[in-house]
This record gives sequence, C-alpha cells and structure tokens, in this order.
Amino acid sequence: MTTTTEPVDPFVHPAFFYAGAREYLAGTVPFVRAALTAGEPVAVAVPGENLRLIKDELGADGATVRFLDMREAGRNPGRIIPGVLRAFADAQQPGRRVHIIGEPVWADRSPAEYPACAQHEALINAAFQGRAVTILCPYDTARLDERALADAHATHPVVIAEGSGTERPSAAYDPDTVVSRYNEPLPSAPGAGPGVLRLSFDEDSLSAVRHLATDHGARLGLTGLGLENLALITAELTTNSVVHGGGTGTLTVWPEDGYVLCEVRDEGRLADPLAGRRPATRDQRGGRGLLLVNLVADLVRTHTGPQGTTIRAYLPR
Repeated sequence: MTTTTEPVDPFVHPAFFYAGAREYLAGTVPFVRAALTAGEPVAVAVPGENLRLIKDELGADGATVRFLDMREAGRNPGRIIPGVLRAFADAQQPGRRVHIIGEPVWADRSPAEYPACAQHEALINAAFQGRAVTILCPYDTARLDERALADAHATHPVVIAEGSGTERPSAAYDPDTVVSRYNEPLPSAPGAGPGVLRLSFDEDSLSAVRHLATDHGARLGLTGLGLENLALITAELTTNSVVHGGGTGTLTVWPEDGYVLCEVRDEGRLADPLAGRRPATRDQRGGRGLLLVNLVADLVRTHTGPQGTTIRAYLPR
C-alpha cells in the first residue's frame, strides 16, 4: 500500500507572546543567535525601543544583523512585505534559510492603522508560501488589547504562549477570514467644506486633476517631498481607476489629524489581496501603481467589493 503525505511548507510564521523586557529578550535574542550560529541571514524590524533592547543584549554579536526601526520602516503596514520583509529575504543567497523578527503591531498604533496591520499579518502567509523563511512576530500581552491578541492567533499558524518558549499550532488560524473582516467600508470622506477638494475624473482630465490636487495639497501645508508624493499618489490611483476601475472615478483631498488624505473611489474591484505588496521585478512593465503608493504613504487603507473600490492614502503635514 502506498501512502502520501502533504508537503510541509518551509515557511514558518510564529506569533510570540511576551510581557515585559525580560520575556521579550528571552524570546528574541536566542532566535537571532541561533540564526547567526547557523551562518544564516537575520534581520530585526521592531519598534525603536525594542530594537535598542535587542541591540544592547547582542552587543558585538549583532554586527551582521540587519536592524530596522519598524516605527519608520513599517509605519505603513502595506509597505512592510515589499519594503522590509521581501526586500531583505530577496537579497539573500538562494539555499539558505532567512530569519526575520517583525513586530508591526504596537500599543499606540492608531485605530486607522490597526486594520491594515491585521491584514498585513494575515497576508504574510500567502506572500511567503513555499519559501525557506522564518518570521517571528512578537505581541505584547501587557499592552495590546484582546482584539489584537486574538487576531494574532488567527494570522499565525504557530504560536508561542507567554513565558512558555514552546511552539504549538494555533487552533484559531484563519488568515483569509481576517483579510475579509478588515476589508471594511472606510469612514466617509467629507463631501464639502473648508479644505476639501472633490473632483470627478476620466482619462481626459488626469493631468488637470493631478495639478489641482497638488495645488490643494500646498494650500493644506504640504511642501517638498510631501507635495511630490501627493502628485505621485494622485497620478497612480487615478490612472489605475481609468485603466482598471471602469474609466472614471472620484478624487477627494482633505486635511485630518495632522495628515493630508488623498482618496480615490471607482467602480472596479480589487481581486488580488496582495496587490501593491509584491516587489516589482526588474523587467516588470506596469503594475507598480499601488506598490508605489504603499512605499511613499504613511498609511494606505483599502476597501473593495461589488460596488467598487476605495483607496485612501495618508501623508503627514
């Protein structure tokens, strides 16, 4: 009799639950040291205060580790996969396991940021399926709320309970449901009022709309690179709407809580949940629009469904 077994995915994605600096170091530093001992590449992308803890504990042993402050590199959760995780993993020599500590969820993430964080953690599994990569994701049980901790169980196939040091399968693992749950309608953009620019556009008005949006951004306080980024975001999102979203759309630009928000709505449907999260290949022609938006914005929120798609980008003033 012949028996078959399901192939084991070489990708490993544990959620590590910790409380306090001692538990944090006990779960992260041995992970780094084991990778270094094996001669395998390792990166640490965590908030700055935790980055300093790991750096200090490793001392000179951390000389070959790639350190990134996730508050900067991963401010927009939508750019963590292409700009942090894949950027490091893809740069390594084939045939060696890659090790990454990635901490995208921290206690002072805003309510607007958190849904994008949860979707990011869920989408890591699809983005790295079949690759010899281990991504350890710490979760602070003392400071994160119950929703974040429950979502961690759903987005990670393996969990390490607080204080245990032992991996076990997550009984709640269901990343597709998390992606779907946080594909929620965004709060309505203001329809009119001081500081609000709202325009309909089609193929013939793309250039004019970009200039109007940039001029409005300047009135709202954007300068230099911020204005350039607004022009890029406007151009990419409106062009995507014309090409893929039914040929027309609506652009809204307005100020909110220290940001300039740029939103585009159209009648298209975004079928690929990893759109904008894959690094562009050297010979790739087109298909970079949403990736570029993710790379330059502080936050990108998306809602897509049968009635159309809304993409909202945040730029700091």
